[in-house]
Amino acid sequence: MAIPAQLKNKLALPAIAAPMFLVSCPDLVIEACKAGVIGSFPALNLRDSAGLEDWLITIKGALKKFEEETGKTAAPYAVNLIVIPNKRLEEDLALCVKHEVPLVITSFGADPKLVEAIHSYGGLVFHDVVKGRHAKKAASMGVDGIIAVCAGAGGHSGALSPLALIAEIRSFFDKTIIMAGSVSRGQDIAAAQMLGADMTTLGTRFIATKEAAAQIEYKKMIVDSSPDQIAYTSKISGVMANFLIPSLNQAGMDDKGTLLVNADTDQDREAWKDVWSAGHGVGSIDSVLSTEELVAQLKQEYLAAIEAFEVNSSKFK
Repeated sequence: MAIPAQLKNKLALPAIAAPMFLVSCPDLVIEACKAGVIGSFPALNLRDSAGLEDWLITIKGALKKFEEETGKTAAPYAVNLIVIPNKRLEEDLALCVKHEVPLVITSFGADPKLVEAIHSYGGLVFHDVVKGRHAKKAASMGVDGIIAVCAGAGGHSGALSPLALIAEIRSFFDKTIIMAGSVSRGQDIAAAQMLGADMTTLGTRFIATKEAAAQIEYKKMIVDSSPDQIAYTSKISGVMANFLIPSLNQAGMDDKGTLLVNADTDQDREAWKDVWSAGHGVGSIDSVLSTEELVAQLKQEYLAAIEAFEVNSSKFK
């Protein structure tokens, strides 16, 4: 197992605040990095590449100021680039190179030219996969890390158990493996490492933070929901993903995302704004915290889980 040299000694936890559509924003990214976890956002959260550059300048400036004022080291930040289909890819990639984005997370297609461009200034590339064959393809293109998107992840999600997918990827990939799927507690981060992953991403848990750009109602639904209120369906985006069933229902859909006939809903509602994504980890989320408070809680849970494991496992030596 390995964490890249560019990340070592810069993290309070081996974790990434996942890039979330319409939820990740500069405030969340900045506070995550200041707290010691990698903050990230999708480039397509911006309407155009000019907006992306504005966000990059804002994030870089805030983290530089934080380091100068505190003498502390902020965690690196990351940008998520969709590879295919994405008419803006070339322009957005050029901005990532211009601003030397420390970490680029790619989704829907691994691109060796993109990897080469990010490596040109010492940046890292992590790639999302849901299957072992996708991981093999990404590995062949020189990515630095593979994000195993396992069953129960919020948003676009895989269907494989982390026990199976991480073991398969580890059998041929000796670089960084990052686990995604139902990670909401410090114990989950420790468990992922026991399975063979090096790091984790947490998405749903960071929706329920004060800095996240999610509606108050969305955050409340996260806190109030349980894992059996998550629907795994392709009917919203065309790709299998997990969504909160109460948000489907309030948008006039059934529990699988099918629009009901004569549904009494506002015709102006937009699926991506009014149907809300979440993963199975909602069951352990019971409050909306500041990002700083959340990371502190996660670290406490993570260290306690490691200590408890060492005590319990010693009985079998």
